[in-house]
Amino acid sequence: MADDKIMMRNPNTGRDDMRIDRAIYEPVRDAILDGLADEGELTNAQMHEEIERRTPAELWADRSMLWYATTVKLHLEAEGMIVVQGSPQRLALP
Repeated sequence: MADDKIMMRNPNTGRDDMRIDRAIYEPVRDAILDGLADEGELTNAQMHEEIERRTPAELWADRSMLWYATTVKLHLEAEGMIVVQGSPQRLALP
């Protein structure tokens, strides 16, 4: 079913790069946005910690959490749902 996948956008390329399962996208998206709502801003390392803390461990049994975290973060940035600033990078809500 086409509805089970989400097309990921990349702000660096301006392209729709790939599709990932909605069952992975939604918990990762929610973990990032909820972490930002609670903390105000997050470094990439803190974002990974929030995703690990807020998602079920079995979601990552045979998947790379870091790859999905980066993919969803880029998509949220391209959609204007988060902003990324500075060096080292800090994520925040717009």
